[in-house]
Amino acid sequence: MTSHFTGRTIAVILLSTGLIFVGNGMFQTMLPMRAEREGFSTGLIGFLGSAYFAGFIAGCVIGPPLIRAVGHIRAYAGIVAILAAIVLLFPVWVAALPWLALRFLTGICLAIAVMVVESWLNDQTTNAMRGRILSVYIIVTNVGWISGQLGVNLADLLGATLFILVAVAVCLSVAPVALTPTREPEPVPRAGLDIRALFGLSPVGTIGCFLVGMIEGAFWTLGPLFGQLRGFGVFEITLLMGVFVLGGTLTQWPIGLLSDRFDRRLVILPVVIATAISGLALASVEEVGLWAMLALGLAHGGLMIPIYSLCVAHVNDGAAADRFVQVSGGLLLIYSIGAALGPVLAAPLMDRLGAGWLFVFISIVLGCFAAVVLWRLGVARRRILPHRGRFAPVPRTTQSIYEFESPLVGDERGRDGTP
Repeated sequence: MTSHFTGRTIAVILLSTGLIFVGNGMFQTMLPMRAEREGFSTGLIGFLGSAYFAGFIAGCVIGPPLIRAVGHIRAYAGIVAILAAIVLLFPVWVAALPWLALRFLTGICLAIAVMVVESWLNDQTTNAMRGRILSVYIIVTNVGWISGQLGVNLADLLGATLFILVAVAVCLSVAPVALTPTREPEPVPRAGLDIRALFGLSPVGTIGCFLVGMIEGAFWTLGPLFGQLRGFGVFEITLLMGVFVLGGTLTQWPIGLLSDRFDRRLVILPVVIATAISGLALASVEEVGLWAMLALGLAHGGLMIPIYSLCVAHVNDGAAADRFVQVSGGLLLIYSIGAALGPVLAAPLMDRLGAGWLFVFISIVLGCFAAVVLWRLGVARRRILPHRGRFAPVPRTTQSIYEFESPLVGDERGRDGTP
């Protein structure tokens, strides 16, 4: 691919990315709390989260042909306009079935919108700048997400103002890309899924992506509800959700670099166990101060968020360099399927057994993952290989980001047959 790096264009694309994540972070945090205030059951709130992730899967599939048909600028402008209209319908039509349908549609729209900006960013970046731009991209998305979460404090949950602010943020994201002269990027890669091939590359990594999807889908959907049921106010809940993201931002690189030096499974296992323990700690504390809860949240997020990137890196260690996009895109779909299942499995536990069972569920799933890693360590010893791909943090966005990352992965890959 021929890339054309211009600082102005990159800055414009990152600005659009930040705005779309501000809107998404605000919406993802605000909607479960608003649903609880409207009298929705915990189970129904779980289904709202599952509907979003199901829509995201659909968006990853239908996005590439749509973008090829109408171009990046038209696709982005049209999808964001639809997304803003959908968001504004939520306070107008407060009922279970409409909200489920609208949540599914927001998943489709967000997947396509993010796909456009990621493929555009990939096209505008030279190989020499790729690592630095990827790091900036991850920082921008995390800052946008945290800012959106904290933005929930700007208005009353029961009014329409927060929905309007979300719509404003996503609409403003159109202006930078629409008003900047630049050529159309290369076509977006199609989403593909070959579970047997992925499992052959690494059972640990493939199963891990699915299970991490389950716990993260449950957490991002039901985490705000956990805070409400524990008696925290809106500001405290948004702060708690924000420190989870901050923790993951701080630990991605140190944990990833450690995994480059050892068998990745020997890094995945203690991280998974420590995450499960921190989850049980969050589940067990009933009467605890805000600062103690924030410290636990920072630790839990710092341990949980890097696991997906470790799993993707582990699977790609056994794949040819030219299959990075295909393999990682397939793992993203597996993650998204898990994310669609997680909320509907965790919500009944919270409803019947208490708010803390969100983190008990997370710990149980991670316990299963730890058992899988121990099983594979017992049946397949892995040599430390000098030509493995390097670790890179992996956003849970669309398959376009993997095309962006692929030059970061070494051209030579180890194949020891012991995933």
